[in-house]
Amino acid sequence: MLSYPLIDRYILGKYIKTFLLWLVLIIVIVITFDVSEKLDDFLKNQAPVREIVFQYYLNFIPDFFNIYGPLFVFISTLFFTSKMAGNTEIIAILGSGISYKRMLRPYLHGSIILALGILVIGNFVIPRSNIQLKDFESKYIHTHTRSYYSDIHFQTSRGVQVSTFSYDIKEQSAIIFRQDTYDRNGKLTDRISANKITYDTLSGKWKAQGLQHRTFDGNNETFTKANNAILGLNLVPDDFNQASKQISTMTSPELYQHIQHEKIRGSGAVTAAKLEFYQRLLNPLAFIVMTFIGVAISSRKSRGGIGVHLAIGISLAFGFIVFMRICSVFAINGNFPPFLAVLTPQLSFGIAALILIKKAPK
Repeated sequence: MLSYPLIDRYILGKYIKTFLLWLVLIIVIVITFDVSEKLDDFLKNQAPVREIVFQYYLNFIPDFFNIYGPLFVFISTLFFTSKMAGNTEIIAILGSGISYKRMLRPYLHGSIILALGILVIGNFVIPRSNIQLKDFESKYIHTHTRSYYSDIHFQTSRGVQVSTFSYDIKEQSAIIFRQDTYDRNGKLTDRISANKITYDTLSGKWKAQGLQHRTFDGNNETFTKANNAILGLNLVPDDFNQASKQISTMTSPELYQHIQHEKIRGSGAVTAAKLEFYQRLLNPLAFIVMTFIGVAISSRKSRGGIGVHLAIGISLAFGFIVFMRICSVFAINGNFPPFLAVLTPQLSFGIAALILIKKAPK
């Protein structure tokens, strides 16, 4: 009779080794195509080989693993499990007295190891590597990035709304600026507007051109006007500089604080930030879900062999990815809650995995 720990080590070893093999193989192929595509940019902007390898591609790998890891897990599970089924190894394992559910234990252990790994990488490692990636891209690939943002609206604190037609990052200046202050009842009490405001780094205040200041007290209105003035606004350039608020470069604790800050500001970017936050926490479940779907499909020996299993499996995997994208779009452009947008694909395919696992022994 076969030993349970021996079978566990055998399946777990195949699971991890096959996954790493597929991961390395695909990464090498992707990097090869990416180099050929960006080679002109590297040569034109004289990117050092050391920075290409260690700053760009070394930091490119974690994000690639995060995005496509569940797909690679799925394909590798299909591949080695189909091979085991074709060699009647699964029949031998089940014939030794081990139940089908018991045979799934090493698959579960392997998927949990990968899920925990990507949980740490996605929440803490990738944001830091993205900083290096974006620095490299700004220097050697996307050298002509825009220096301004237009049509900005946000809330600096409760009851204080800020808007501007455009904000220039380099000059730290806003064109057609307005700040409205409301009382607890939602009535406008103060309005500051200017043709242009520019931040003075020495004083920490804003220089305004074409200033108009209105205050409202019931039916009374006070109006002042000045060609040039100094304003002590509760604003810093970073409030306008949306480029510094790239959520992909924040660790999850930083992202959580950013979400709370954006809620106070009344920013429309809250939904995208929440979606990113929940994806980092819940997407690792896809490793477990896709592993069990892969086992359920490929553990039975078929006449078509691995080819049939791969065709069915890859169709399901891409269906899963498309479903995730659709839910994300509904969350950003619709009223679908970000948490449900991330959880729904995982839950739906998780239920499908349980059904397939239940039917697989039959």
